[in-house]
Amino acid sequence: MHDYPPLVSGALHLLFRHFSQRQEGLMAFKQVQLLVTRQDVDNYKQIKSDLDQLRSIVEKSELWVYKRQGEDGMDGEGSSESDNKKKSSTESTSNYNYRVVKEILLRLSMLCVQEGSSGKKNKKQQQRLLRNMGAHCVVLELLQIPYEKDVRMQEIMKLAHEFLQNFCAGNQQNQTLLHKHLNLFLNTGILEAITMQHIFMNNFQLCSEINERVVQHFVHCAETHGRHVQYLKFLQTIVKAENKFIKKCQDIVMAELVNSGEDVLVFYNDRASFQALIQMMRSERDRMDENSQLMYHIHLVELLAVCTEGKNVYTEIKCNSLLPLDDIVRVVTHEDCVPEVKIAYINFLNHCYVDTEVEMKEIYTSNHMWKLFENFLVDICRVCNNTSDRKHADTMLECYVTETVMSIVTCFFSSPFSDQSTSLQTRQPVFVQLLQGVFRVYHCNWLNPVQKASVEACIKVLSDVAKSRAIAIPVDLDSQVNNLFVKSNNVVQKSLLNWKLSAKTTSRRDSAIPTSKDYRNIIERLQDIVSALEDRLRPLVQAELSVLVDVLHRPELLFPENTEARKKCESGGFISKLIKHTKQLLEENEERLCIKVLQTLREMMTKEREALRQILVNRYYGNVKSGQRRDSHTPFSTGPGVGGRGELSLAEVQCHLDKEGASDLVIDLIMNATSDRIFQESILLAIALLEGGNTVIQRSFYQRLTGDNKSEKFFKVFNERMKLAQQEIKATVTVNTSDLGSKKKDEEPPDKDTPARNKGQRSVNNKIKVGMLEQLAEASAVTKKAFATYRREVEAEEHQTVADVSSAATAEKGQDDGEMSVIITIMQPILRLMQLLCENHNRDLQNFLRSQNNKNNYNLVCETLQFLDCICGSTTGGLGLLGLYINEKNVGLINQTVESLTEYCQGPCHENQNCIATHECNGIDIIIALILNDINPLGKKRMDLVLELKNNASKLLLAIMESRHDSENAERILYNMRPKELVEVIKKAYMQGEIEVEEPQEGEDGEEEHSASPRNVGHNIYILAHQLARHNKELQAMLKPGGTYGEGDEALEFYAKHTAQIEIVRLDRTMEQIVFPVPNICEFLTQESKLRVYYTTERDEQGSKINDFFLRSEDLFNEMNWQKKLRAQPILYWCSRNMSFWSSISFNLAVLMNLLVAFFYPLEGFRGGTLEPHLSTLLWLAMLVSLAIVIVLPQPHGIRALIASTILRLIFSVGLEPTLLLLGGFNLCNKVVFLTSFVGNRGTFTRGYGAMITDVEFLYHLLYLIICTLGVFVHVFFYSLLLFDLIYREETLLNVIKSVTRNGRSIVLTAVLALILVYLFSIVGYIFFKDDFILAVDRIPNKSLGSHSQTDLIQTKMISSCLSPSAVVIEDKERTCDSLLMCIVTVLSHGLRSGGGVGDVLRKPSKEEPLFAARVIYDLLFFFMVIIIVLNLIFGVIIDTFADLRSEKQKKEEILKTTCFICGLERDKFDNKTVTFEEHIKVEHNMWHYLFFIVLVKVKDSTEYTGPESYVAEMIREHNLDWFPRMRAMSLVSSDADGEQNEIRSLQEKLESTMKLVSNLSGQLTELKEQMTEQRKQKQRIGLLGHPQHMNVNPQQPA
Repeated sequence: MHDYPPLVSGALHLLFRHFSQRQEGLMAFKQVQLLVTRQDVDNYKQIKSDLDQLRSIVEKSELWVYKRQGEDGMDGEGSSESDNKKKSSTESTSNYNYRVVKEILLRLSMLCVQEGSSGKKNKKQQQRLLRNMGAHCVVLELLQIPYEKDVRMQEIMKLAHEFLQNFCAGNQQNQTLLHKHLNLFLNTGILEAITMQHIFMNNFQLCSEINERVVQHFVHCAETHGRHVQYLKFLQTIVKAENKFIKKCQDIVMAELVNSGEDVLVFYNDRASFQALIQMMRSERDRMDENSQLMYHIHLVELLAVCTEGKNVYTEIKCNSLLPLDDIVRVVTHEDCVPEVKIAYINFLNHCYVDTEVEMKEIYTSNHMWKLFENFLVDICRVCNNTSDRKHADTMLECYVTETVMSIVTCFFSSPFSDQSTSLQTRQPVFVQLLQGVFRVYHCNWLNPVQKASVEACIKVLSDVAKSRAIAIPVDLDSQVNNLFVKSNNVVQKSLLNWKLSAKTTSRRDSAIPTSKDYRNIIERLQDIVSALEDRLRPLVQAELSVLVDVLHRPELLFPENTEARKKCESGGFISKLIKHTKQLLEENEERLCIKVLQTLREMMTKEREALRQILVNRYYGNVKSGQRRDSHTPFSTGPGVGGRGELSLAEVQCHLDKEGASDLVIDLIMNATSDRIFQESILLAIALLEGGNTVIQRSFYQRLTGDNKSEKFFKVFNERMKLAQQEIKATVTVNTSDLGSKKKDEEPPDKDTPARNKGQRSVNNKIKVGMLEQLAEASAVTKKAFATYRREVEAEEHQTVADVSSAATAEKGQDDGEMSVIITIMQPILRLMQLLCENHNRDLQNFLRSQNNKNNYNLVCETLQFLDCICGSTTGGLGLLGLYINEKNVGLINQTVESLTEYCQGPCHENQNCIATHECNGIDIIIALILNDINPLGKKRMDLVLELKNNASKLLLAIMESRHDSENAERILYNMRPKELVEVIKKAYMQGEIEVEEPQEGEDGEEEHSASPRNVGHNIYILAHQLARHNKELQAMLKPGGTYGEGDEALEFYAKHTAQIEIVRLDRTMEQIVFPVPNICEFLTQESKLRVYYTTERDEQGSKINDFFLRSEDLFNEMNWQKKLRAQPILYWCSRNMSFWSSISFNLAVLMNLLVAFFYPLEGFRGGTLEPHLSTLLWLAMLVSLAIVIVLPQPHGIRALIASTILRLIFSVGLEPTLLLLGGFNLCNKVVFLTSFVGNRGTFTRGYGAMITDVEFLYHLLYLIICTLGVFVHVFFYSLLLFDLIYREETLLNVIKSVTRNGRSIVLTAVLALILVYLFSIVGYIFFKDDFILAVDRIPNKSLGSHSQTDLIQTKMISSCLSPSAVVIEDKERTCDSLLMCIVTVLSHGLRSGGGVGDVLRKPSKEEPLFAARVIYDLLFFFMVIIIVLNLIFGVIIDTFADLRSEKQKKEEILKTTCFICGLERDKFDNKTVTFEEHIKVEHNMWHYLFFIVLVKVKDSTEYTGPESYVAEMIREHNLDWFPRMRAMSLVSSDADGEQNEIRSLQEKLESTMKLVSNLSGQLTELKEQMTEQRKQKQRIGLLGHPQHMNVNPQQPA
């Protein structure tokens, strides 16, 4: 947190070091070098003592180097320094030092390389030992000692350079070490040039990263310090490394050479200088002298040849002008021309004129090549005639004939351009002589295998040309050539086997040497220990890093609470300081520390192994605290405090870092990055900040780029990087095509699989398939390599273990296979960053990438498209060559490019769509080709990568057409696309998917979800075709299943079934059609749910069902998820599938049991007994017949008959009670199964107990189960309640019940009114008619009167009847209105039940009674008000409700039949339109498609959304339903607009024709005007303007 920058940097260094101790330990352990043999130990001791001595001598260099030069001038000083020493002794010290240094340097040089018969060979182990001991540093210090013209010192310097050359010979790590001190060697010395040559020799990495300054230096040296061969040799070294041509270096060298002019480029073109060249070739001294002008010229031509090698158009054109064909022919065909010059010139001719990218016409049309061929014949004769005397043989000439000549002849005749040339037909004799000459060379006995192979290749090409061009060859020569190929084939096969065997036996023999065996074992064990240690330490290293990241993320936890430091950290001060300091680090060139900080910031946004991280952080913070504070800290550590990153979501961490200035830092670093590494880390940090399409960070980037006018510089960086990458691709792509060309040939004949398959011989394997000729050379080279490897193992030179060697070898192999340079690979993160800037369809940034409104605009959209064009070879893709440019190395980058382009367009951003569609490069064609072409050879090895590429390409084309109402872009895509090919690709993808589904049965589910599975890719392409079919009738017809037969049809049917389309309304109220794949989860929607939703969705006030439908979509989605889970439980799924079956069994059993109870209750009274024999037989027969019927025809009636007969049989066999118990038990089990299946179908338990209690249906079935249980265990009468199930099962009955319950409130209120009236009438009755309330009653004989006998009762009755005859009537009647309550009960009970009201049950009054009139009114009022009005009101309400329900049902059915569920348009709107109502509701506005789209938006990753999908997702989030079309359909709009369109079109056509006419007329007018003016000029010219009659005689016509 300090303000002094160096202190902050030091603290950061310490912090990072503290948290990377294990990593340091591991790195140190990896550097360990074992000294196994005594020789190693002796070498080590020797080197150590030598280096110590050398170091001390170098440090005291002033004391002995200057002595000799300072004898006279500096004598006084010397004597003052060594007062007590004599001059002679000083001399001897100096001499001694010179001698010692010389010996040491010689010894060290000898250690590095080994002289052998085949030349020098590097000893890697000793080189490594010297590197680890820092020998090179001491020698580099020695080189920096200043000295004057001192012969001995110059000798020492020469030895020092020799040591450095040997030190880095063939050792890439040592070369890299010396490369860091490049500036020491950038002077004019020849020794330095040789050392530089060794530093870069065969190091592809260093050569490709070379600086232009270095090349300029050496060209300048040649220009100003004499034409030395060494300067050119260095340039040759950097142009070609590891047998690969570095196009960038070729271009730089060529440009510098051309700029330098004639001081460097010495060509003997004119007559005088040509003679000088001839003189030099004649002089023996010039030929032998390494530094002669002739050697310089030869090396210059060789350098030009290397610069044009590998088909580099730019350098070829330059070289053509430098060294014309005439001059080459003149030099080569001169009789005094020496073989060295010929080799150089012919090689140059081969690479610059013959083996070229574009055709050099003059080579094939002119006479020059045939002149050369005739000259070749002379040289061939000279070589063949001089076979006997090997001592005086001209090896250079032999080399020239067997290699250079054969190479150019082979190239010339196998060139694709030579096929068109006709000159061969006229030169047949020369051609035949050439073939004969080459054949003669083949039979020379001095040929080595490599030479023999090249000669054989030449013969093969010549004989093939002769056959293809029908050139007559002498019969004997023809047969000899044919025999040669048969022989060579056998020889190759035999020699290969011999070599393999000999290699194996040699390895065994060598390994028998005990020392080497022990040595190898020890080295291998060390390697095992290192790898084991690495495995053990890797998690610890990661843990250290993880803790460091957490500590830096939450540094406040290190400090006690309420301290200033803690407060500062909590307010984000630390992170802010860290970010600010990172900018300073860049300015101070603290690159490594800067990179570490950037990586740490990036790590803060990754969330991996959360639990482990939490433990580590807790442990760390726990240990930091002192003893007494740890207790208080422990609860804190479990709380959210320590959670740091873990507790926060990714977006929150991103926003936190952004707030502290991370995005500012990223922008600054990208603009000002000094090195590729920092640039890359900055890009990766930017990607981490934007990951997931964080809109806050996007806004922050946008504001910073627009606010501070940084955008121009920011985008300029990207633009330049893209341009650079394109140049780099163009530089390397041609090599790839030639490599792949040979690979293509390899694939053709798969029968010759005999060659060895070991790593070393892979190349041999390839070549054998091509042809027999290269085999010999290749195989011999491989054998050499194999023997060398074994010898090397024996000598135990390579200390880094055998494993290391093989890994290095495979790495080299990998590089050969087209490893991309850093310039190209950096494009992947750059494109990812640009994709993330536009993520979530950020319209501002999409437009910003295209146009920044600055002085210099950088259109990165076009640039990205051009980059795609470039990386895919800039072909139109129509030739099927696309696969040659796409390999495993660059397919990821191509994918990223396509994804970025997709993101630029989606949303939609119409300007970017147009920008891509109308760009002049082949971008669109390449995207189409990616979909249509088989991308081989990649497709044969990695189909998954190809599928991903096709998937992304189809998404990009869809994005280009997204949400467009015109057909321009679609027509641009269709312009180069054949519909048939597109349909074929769809079918192929489907078939591939079929195969994959069959193969991995267990992984089927995962395969389904994988986005780039063949089926899904096919589906995306199908959707693309569907969208394009709107603009192409042919494609439309092809996509309909039924056009073709068999497999293809099946594919189209499958995709048609799983593709849905809907119409949505955008914010600007325009309508848009969306075609999308139906998510797999939608298959799990059950038919029952569909029907339920279809019939029960309610309309809102506007008459739309959308609202209710949308609310149900969430439940339906949950149901789909549940159904998917259900499929994983087969038993539960089987139960659920047969739910209706269990329901019907339950009901049938309930009816049956109730029938038995009704007929036979009480059960005690019924005993089964025995049946008469014939009845019993009849029952058995009925059972068997019904069983047979059920087996043959399983119909419901048959099953019922079987059940009935079985139950009857049971009743008579077992008895009624056990039968009922059995049926009850069975019903109970069945109901349990039903409930299980109900829960299974609905997923009731998954929704929680709250939802379970509120689910009425579930509670109903639970009650049913309880009643069944009561019926079994309590009483059979409970079964009667089960019959109410009929109401639940039958909709009509339900409606009847509903007619009462629906208007329940009205009915209840009317009943309350009736009660009130009854209450009032009771009060009136109580007051006025109390005596009229006398009701007849029927008494039950009283059993409780036990004391009176029956006779007493009879007697009493008789006595009473005798006494009073009237009392008999009163005895059977009762007064019922003695209290008001009794009155109310009587009126309620009898009044409402009697037809005429309460009057029917009261006493009939006499008309003489005073209250007679009142009684009549009372009775009538009750009758009218209660019986007629109130009761009929209740009945009326019920009947009306029933009628309403029926009309509603009819109306509902009518609406379902005649109205669109989604838009609400009625059937008649579609009369006489292009689309019928049925098509409309099935295709355009299918309600289930809308549900599927909502599901798609839910299941799809939000960063993958297309424009319309993100719009709908946003609307769903806000519960806004405006995206559903209301009373609108596109088909109606378009058909209305069609008429207008046609009218507009016809007007447009008329306008165009008128315009043409006008332009024709204006053209004719101007012509006429020109003629008139010309005529006037003519008249004026001959002075006839005033003589019209003369003009008539001789009219002048205009020219």
